[in-house]
Amino acid sequence: MSIISGALYVVATPIGNLGDISARAIEVLRGVTVIAAEDTRHSGKLLHHFGIKTPTLALHDHNERAVSESIVARLQAGEAVALVSDAGTPLISDPGFHLVAQARAAGCQVIPVPGASALLAALSASGLPSDRFVFEGFLPAKEGARAAKLEQLRDDPRTLVFYEAPHRIEASIAAMAAVLGGARRAVIARELTKTFETIHGDTLAGLLQWLAADANQRKGEFVVVVSGAPTEVRGVDGEAERVLRLLLAEMSVKQAAALTAKITGVKKNLLYPFALDISGD
Repeated sequence: MSIISGALYVVATPIGNLGDISARAIEVLRGVTVIAAEDTRHSGKLLHHFGIKTPTLALHDHNERAVSESIVARLQAGEAVALVSDAGTPLISDPGFHLVAQARAAGCQVIPVPGASALLAALSASGLPSDRFVFEGFLPAKEGARAAKLEQLRDDPRTLVFYEAPHRIEASIAAMAAVLGGARRAVIARELTKTFETIHGDTLAGLLQWLAADANQRKGEFVVVVSGAPTEVRGVDGEAERVLRLLLAEMSVKQAAALTAKITGVKKNLLYPFALDISGD
């Protein structure tokens, strides 16, 4: 492939297993003028492993705004630049937003080179609904702010995805159990693609006990996937669900939702997405 002059390549790198890098990513990293890396020492190990000798420069949370301006100038001068984070897809709880925004505002071409993403890897293996989900990154570190954020998400019917650090994983799961309910189903995905990868599902209360019982499960990098609000929270009570299930056996989703609304008084706009969930079970 030929590298496009003046383009910013947003390159995903492995989250653990080096075999997950794509052939295209390697080719781009070899072909660009410079690589903007979250941590040049960390990325240097990856580049050395694949024999990539392209120069690097640091772009992280503390210097991104200032460095982005100079990178855009280089793009405008015709240089090709690759953006990488320490692991996974850049910008996902990692630096790069300001650079991409400035590059696009300046009319520079921004090209994604897809690859590993911890949140998508965890979601795909969780066994929880993946058709509608929301990624919330890291919860606030302080207890009060963390609880307040979870309160905002308590009634959200979508699957919730979080990142978490090892020193806060127990506190975060405890807060989720307290606010969302200990019976809410969830999955902890730890050290994805690495030697000690663990993907463990249970209720939030069960996950809290599991973490407390084994210190090894409190180490590493975490993705937490939590099921969305139960149907009762969404305004579909047990009787409405019973009627809806009976009607779905005889008619289309749209017809069943409309007739259930007439019978039970529950709004059709609540019943229709719930009927879609049921019909997909």
